[in-house]
Formats: sequence, structure tokens, C-alpha cells
Amino acid sequence: MNAPAQASSPRPASSRLATVLRVTSGNFLEMFDFFLFGFYATYIARAFFPTGNEFASLMLTFMTFGAGFLMRPLGAIVLGAYVDRIGRRKGLIVTLAIMAVGTVLIAFVPSYATIGLIAPALVLIGRLLQGFSAGVELGGVSVYLAEMAPPGQKGFYVSWQSGSQQVAIIVAATLGYLLNTTLAPQTMSDWGWRIPFFIGSLIVPFIFMIRRSLQETEAFLARKHHPTLSEIFASIVTNWQIVLAGMLLVVMTTVSFYLITVYTPTFGKSVLKLSLTDSLVVTFCVALSNLFWLPVMGALSDRIGRKPILLGFTLLTILTAYPAIAWLVAAPSFQRMLAVELWLSFLYASYNGAMVVALTEIVPASVRTVGFSLCYSLATALFGGFTPAVSTALIEMTGDKAAPGMWMTFAAVCGLVATLTVYRRGESSRLVQAAAA
Repeated sequence: MNAPAQASSPRPASSRLATVLRVTSGNFLEMFDFFLFGFYATYIARAFFPTGNEFASLMLTFMTFGAGFLMRPLGAIVLGAYVDRIGRRKGLIVTLAIMAVGTVLIAFVPSYATIGLIAPALVLIGRLLQGFSAGVELGGVSVYLAEMAPPGQKGFYVSWQSGSQQVAIIVAATLGYLLNTTLAPQTMSDWGWRIPFFIGSLIVPFIFMIRRSLQETEAFLARKHHPTLSEIFASIVTNWQIVLAGMLLVVMTTVSFYLITVYTPTFGKSVLKLSLTDSLVVTFCVALSNLFWLPVMGALSDRIGRKPILLGFTLLTILTAYPAIAWLVAAPSFQRMLAVELWLSFLYASYNGAMVVALTEIVPASVRTVGFSLCYSLATALFGGFTPAVSTALIEMTGDKAAPGMWMTFAAVCGLVATLTVYRRGESSRLVQAAAA
């Protein structure tokens, strides 16, 4: 199927809205499955990693969850180069197809009790496929949104890449709440936790259908030279400092996101000893908070610039992340957990609303997808994706239930250093030129 010809006039607002919904649909599916894996970690541990030790089983589950992120840099390079060479539209269809295979595989794998070691092996393969696909999904979506956004509104439009993830969490948390209030605990443990994964598999054909109707971005069509694979790799090597700085920018985002969403249900249930329903309600509220602050701060960054927001919220996180979680664990309750998680949500979403669009601006236009994806996937593979495992291990090693706050503080320090590096004196004009490219 040939890509539609370049449009001769700007798209109306209704057309842009429809495009945003179509392009972010794959992001929704990715985060829907990722959140479910983290949320039902205790059930997955019993089904596929029964060691007889709760800590060991949970660690194996989270390590499998994290293993998918190790595939992201490979996916970013291989699929990102394909997208920059062939086009945004075709690349997003390919990533969806690979992601769907991993989703279906995890949904239908029998338990360890039924097929033995083949079960955890297949779950691992499914996670690796999802990680390979996700390596470029975020980059592909963010670049597409940046290139189709009206002038002066890139921050607002690109923020909906992360916004679609929050919608996925809202849907997943709602399903979890309904299942936990209608099914008996033993039923949930035996097979009830699989139901949301089945639902994720069922929506794949619909998402594939609406994503096929995407048009290629005008910015890509207008580019007279599309780099070869060797040119793309050479550009990435030449711009290694930008890749490193971009990766550090993303560390703050990816660590805080997985801490306040994927890890929250396990933290509330296993560490704070609150009910699973309480954790679900908190996660639902966090996703709503994220969905509100992301576009607000993305739009604010269009007005006042990316740097003030990035600096302000990394400093706020350094000062408050650990004290806030320490206050929570001192007297765990639903009210305290909600208050702390909403504060951390404000910090994460405000920073991320400016960070994602900033990353599309500092990467050279000709390798924008692979460059963005590589920065994002390296940060997620080395830091964010292992946040549940790191948090669990820190608590076990230190005996401090607030230890995850140290991990988030470290991530904020990375973000602060990256912001100061990227926006150092003399860098502003280059960023403006990159954004306009």
C-alpha cells in the first residue's frame, strides 16, 4: 500500500486529533501490557516462577520484566534506522505487529505446573519481543507527533505520547478493580489475572486497523535525502554526546514512571501491607493526575521553554522524593499513600511534559527516530525497567521501606546533570535549529 501524497494545506484540528488517537494507539497497548505484568507480578510469580520463596519468585518475575527492556536498545537501533529510512507510518505498523506477538504469547502461555520450564521460557520470549518492539515505539510516536504538530505547540502534542500510556493504566487499573471485587482471591490467583491480558490480545486487530490509516508526516516527505543505514549509524556515533545526555534526561522520567505506576501495586500490597484494592485506586488516581499534568506542562514548556521546567522539577524531586516516601512508610495508610503518589505524579508528569519534546529537539532531524529511541531505550534498559527489581532489592538489603525514594532521587540527579549539559551556554541556537529541521 503506497503512502498518501503530501498534503498541500494544514490539517484541520479535528484531523489532527484523529491522527493523535491513531498514532498513540500502539503506545496504549504497550503500556497496557507492561502495567499488567507489573501489577499482577505476585500472581505471575506463582504461575511461572514457583521457587517456594516469595522474595525469590518476585525477583525472578521482575527480572523477566526487566529483561524485555534490555532488548530496547537493539530495537531502537534496528527498527529506528528502518523508520528513519523508510518512513514513520510503515515503521509504526511494523512495531505494532511485533508487539502483538509478544502480547498474545504471554496471554496464552500455560503455567509452570502444566508445561514445566517451557512456561517461564515462553514468558521471557514474549517479554523480549515486546521490548524489541517498544525500543522504537515511543520514539516513533514522539517523532510523528512532533513533526505533525502546529508551530509553537510541539510540547502540547508530543505530551500525548505519554498521555496515551496513562489512559492504558486507567483502563488496566479499572479492569483490575472490577476483577478483584467480583472474583474470589483463589480464582484471581488461578486464572483471573489472565483476563486483562486476553482483552489486550482482542484489541490488537482494532489498533492495527486504525494505525494502517495513518498518513506519512509532511516533514519526512519533504526531506530530500533519507540516510542509508551506514549513514544513520555513523551519525549516532558522531553524536554520542547527545545520545548520552539524552539518555540521562530520560532516566528521571523512566525511573519515576515505573516507580509510581508499575511498582505501586506491589509496594502497597507487599511492603505497606495495604489491600490490593487500595493500591488499585491509588494507581488509578495517579494515572488521572499524570494525564492532567502532562499536556498542561507540555503546553507550558511551549510558552516559557523546556529548561526552566526541567531544572525546577529535578530539584524538587531531589529535595522531596525520599522524605515523602519515608513519611508514608512511617504510618502506612490509604490516605498517605494517595497523597504521596499524587505528589510524585506531579513531579514526574511536569518533568516529562517538557522532557519528551526536548529530546525530539536535540536529536539531529535526519536520525530523529533512531536517536530518540536509542536515548530512551538505553535509559529504560539500564535504569527504569529494573525499577521494580531495584526497589525490591534496596528494601531487602537496607531494611528501609522508603529505599525506593533513594532510587528516584538518583534519577533526578541524572536529569539535573543532563539538563545543565544540554542547555549550557551557546547551546540554545543549535536546539532551535534542530527543532525547526
